[in-house]
Amino acid sequence: MSGAFPISTAKFGTLGIKSIQNTIISKSVSGKRLVRQIDNQRFAFTVQIITGTRSSTYGELMAFIMKQRGQKETFTIIPPELEDARGNESNTVLVNGVHAVGDTTIAMDGHHNDNPHAFKAGDFIKFASHSKVYMVVADVQASSNASTVTIEPPLLVALANDSIVTYDNVPFTVALTSDIQEFGVSGVDNQGKLYYEYQFDVEEAL
Repeated sequence: MSGAFPISTAKFGTLGIKSIQNTIISKSVSGKRLVRQIDNQRFAFTVQIITGTRSSTYGELMAFIMKQRGQKETFTIIPPELEDARGNESNTVLVNGVHAVGDTTIAMDGHHNDNPHAFKAGDFIKFASHSKVYMVVADVQASSNASTVTIEPPLLVALANDSIVTYDNVPFTVALTSDIQEFGVSGVDNQGKLYYEYQFDVEEAL
């Protein structure tokens, strides 16, 4: 692990979100469709950084990218568009009970009273000691401080009772998807300083 992104001066100009789930599909002579998924789901992002000068942004950014050693290292990233959950939960939410690998419904407690909008479909959550991020795929209503949350993909690692659930500022553990990283020059300011631009792709590293 080699740090957290975005660094202090780098702001996102654009953000593309991807869900990667490799699937093999074949058809029999009779036309029956046969489907098999061959690895685990993971999220990926295409990020473009707002144009800036080497002194204001890009010196620090270049150093951060160099520390990744191409695709070797991992780092955390909190996409700004996704940092706040759509739901309005504010308490410390915990996993209620033990959950096995493959589960898609997770019991939780510790919600703020009877909250009809605890989480919303499309919110991202992460469990303590897990590197994988999951998506809430159905609106969640808490009753008597408890709820059942439906997630995708299915759990990759078993969950222990009372594991803390992160639902705001969810950090994705990622790695660059290319060993070649390029900082392009897009122009100059009125003092002749170069303006750089940079776009990169990352994928969850589990």
